[in-house]
Amino acid sequence: MTAFPRFVRLYALAALLLFSAFVHAAPAPAPAHAAGARPPRIGMVTMQPGEEFWSRFGHDALVVLNPDSGEAISYNFGYFDPSEPDFVQRFVRNDMRYRLLALPFDADMSQYAHEGRGVSVQWLDLTPAQARELAEALRINALPENSYYRYQYFDDNCATRVRDAIDRAIGGELRRQTEGRSHGNTLRSEALRLSSPEPWMWVLLDVMMGPKADFPVPVWTESYVPGRLAAALREVKNPQGRPLVAEERSLLPHQISPEPEGRPLPWWPWALAGLALGAALAWIGDRSPRVLAFAALPLWGALGAVGAVLVYAWAGTGHDYIWANRNLLLFNPLCLLLWLGGLRALFGRETGSVFVWLTALVALCALAALFLYWLPVYPQRNLHWIALWLPIHIGLWLGFRKAARLRLA
Repeated sequence: MTAFPRFVRLYALAALLLFSAFVHAAPAPAPAHAAGARPPRIGMVTMQPGEEFWSRFGHDALVVLNPDSGEAISYNFGYFDPSEPDFVQRFVRNDMRYRLLALPFDADMSQYAHEGRGVSVQWLDLTPAQARELAEALRINALPENSYYRYQYFDDNCATRVRDAIDRAIGGELRRQTEGRSHGNTLRSEALRLSSPEPWMWVLLDVMMGPKADFPVPVWTESYVPGRLAAALREVKNPQGRPLVAEERSLLPHQISPEPEGRPLPWWPWALAGLALGAALAWIGDRSPRVLAFAALPLWGALGAVGAVLVYAWAGTGHDYIWANRNLLLFNPLCLLLWLGGLRALFGRETGSVFVWLTALVALCALAALFLYWLPVYPQRNLHWIALWLPIHIGLWLGFRKAARLRLA
């Protein structure tokens, strides 16, 4: 009974920290400019991905520089308080609370310098009125009564908040110029690209995301990734027709591994592994049902537990990017029902025909996953998982079917 809550907490910590940093506290700033003063200078700051799993996606913030005093304030949307008593419960419900903090720019950057992460700033070409309005909107947004927001991984995070603030400042030009273009990326492809240095994180995200994460997205939407947002700004023009980015400077050198490049995931190595394991399981069933049960029980336990989490996430939470997950046909909760027959086989007892038919049903579900993959409507890019688990489920069915026939003989 303790394995399920621990798995939920592990997934909570992995997914919740993707766009976050450590908790800081800072007083809300005073207005950055007085009447008659020169307009503030606004820049978007992009932090390269770090080595810890919570920093793999990178980060960004807006900086407001007062040209008269030289004071620079960082407006950072990526803060949360893990000490809140309902922190884990809010994650499970998909009702996480993040906040905008305003703090001295040097203090905000010290963390990234310590971690060896590269930081760059893109100074924006805004009119004096746009710069003042954006600086004032950020100041008001950072007040304690306005600073909290409901965090959503792909739709409302530290990068999209920065993107939307800039878009409002330039009258919607950022969205107009990026929503009609696409690089062919998906929410899944970007998440897997950036999480690839952490294999456990890659597996967790890939298994948990459903088909909603697999549609090609426009540049506007892929800007949930800070690095993609920085690239998009370089191609956008302000309402006056000039490049929105007036100047780009590196503030801190990147001293650790660079951001991963995207590359296609071949399915055939997964198929080779699945065919080898499936054939071995079928062969074992011809010779020793007890050895086959010894191999099958941990597999069924792991697959069934993951499937139970997927069912709960779909039916009992607001994580809509997990809903309708086709991996349920592979990480099948029905595998938990196979444990009773598997234990009987392990102790040399008859399993019965119902058990064999249930193993066949689990294999048929995996075959259905392959059928759904080839349907052109609402696809989920999980061919590698199908290539791995379909032959394994078939091998288990054939193995226990052969074992049952041996007993009858």
